[in-house]
Amino acid sequence: MGMWNEVVSMFLNTLTPKFYVALTGTSSLISGLILIFEWWYFRKYGTSFIEQVSVSHLRPLLGGVDNSSPTNSNSSNGDADSNRQSVSECKVWRNPLNLFRGAEYNRYTWVTGREPLTYYDMNLSAQDHQTFFTCDSDHLRPADAIMQKAWRERNPQARISAAHESLELEDCATASILLAEEEATTIVEAEKLFKQALKAGEGCYRRSQQLQHHGAQYEAQHRRDTNVLVYIKRRLAMCSRKLGRTREAVKMLRDLMKEFPLLSMFNIHENLLESLLELQNYADVQAVLAKYDDISLPKSATICYTAALLKARAVSDKFSPEAASRRGLSTAEMNAVEAIHRAVEFNPHVPKYLLEMKSLILPPEHILKRGDSEAIAYAFFHLQHWKRVEGALNLLHCTWEGTFRMIPYPLEKGHLFYPYPICTETADRELLPMFHEVSVYPKKELPFFILFTAGLCSFTAMLALLTHQFPELMGVFAKAFLSTLFAPLNFIMEKVESILPSSLWHQLTRI
Repeated sequence: MGMWNEVVSMFLNTLTPKFYVALTGTSSLISGLILIFEWWYFRKYGTSFIEQVSVSHLRPLLGGVDNSSPTNSNSSNGDADSNRQSVSECKVWRNPLNLFRGAEYNRYTWVTGREPLTYYDMNLSAQDHQTFFTCDSDHLRPADAIMQKAWRERNPQARISAAHESLELEDCATASILLAEEEATTIVEAEKLFKQALKAGEGCYRRSQQLQHHGAQYEAQHRRDTNVLVYIKRRLAMCSRKLGRTREAVKMLRDLMKEFPLLSMFNIHENLLESLLELQNYADVQAVLAKYDDISLPKSATICYTAALLKARAVSDKFSPEAASRRGLSTAEMNAVEAIHRAVEFNPHVPKYLLEMKSLILPPEHILKRGDSEAIAYAFFHLQHWKRVEGALNLLHCTWEGTFRMIPYPLEKGHLFYPYPICTETADRELLPMFHEVSVYPKKELPFFILFTAGLCSFTAMLALLTHQFPELMGVFAKAFLSTLFAPLNFIMEKVESILPSSLWHQLTRI
């Protein structure tokens, strides 16, 4: 076969089984060390060391240009925000824009045959009703005593019957509330019942206001009557919004917030923000945000994404990802991207609904902040506002996924907000109906080089073990493998021998 083949054959024949054991063992050790280092680096920095070095140092040498523009965020705000968050990880909140059971949720059931509300969600609402609409002194008034039992009743028809029974005794505000929520089949009917409830509620509120300091019992009555009045006025404003009288709804909500400024826990400002966005009154939206997007106040998807929408509105109509990659981001575009990243970090499920990558369903009556339930509730009412701003959804589409490259690993560690709760998926499954596929927090995939080195380490370790146990057999396999490996080279050398004169080839081999 020629001199080259003789050299290769002599080399293979001189290799001993000990050499193969040493070779495979050394390879296994080196690949294992690389795997351990790669895994440690990934756990600490969230990226592959080999990949980072190749992108940072090799690509520029090969002529590549990195067009990505990572944004720097003010972490001091995030630290302060994290320290001031006293909210429990999986605290469930009342949905500020929850629908009407009779006029909206039941209508969905009639059409589709599906139940949009889970038992867990309705049970939470029953607890809310007992907390806000009843007090210990209800037994003193027959109508209130009936309603106290009605709010505990699980059967809808029994609740409605009890409410009618209460109204026969006297003009009971909470009875009218129950009928407006559950018996009325249209928003118009619900509004009439809420207006009826408002008259009774205002009378009770005035009477209990005069007696509130006469003892603990009267204080409890006044607190209950305040909750009832606020609930009625809010629902009347929501009826006006649903019936197209948006300016009237804005006035009612503003008056309600002025009358009861301490009841911020009801999040009435979220109803106001949605109504102002419908009017496209962006200056007033910004004014409301300036008051409620405060570092000491709990955040919500409505706050974060509305702030992102306003900043995106300033640049989205002329935004082009190609142009931005060439010239870099302007200051206004950078602010918009940072606002989107902030919103996505707070609730990463929202963009899929705004971009219609995931189907919307009716929002539940309760939401889990930063969870899928909150994302559904936000997108259900605010998708139209994003569509109305030209280019806003395109800017969101181009930038939202970049958030996950910026957040330190593990993703739950957080950057601008307190760590992402790990229990959101379980709580959302309880809040959302069975036919909905719950969105889960996106996870960072393991880099290719970690998987590659893990496979390489396993393969070489197996080779080392087999070579140690069966040195003779593995020597045969190794020789066969090396012979196959050198076969193309042998073929090339044969061609070279046939083309070059034998005398010249002999001189070259001597050299």
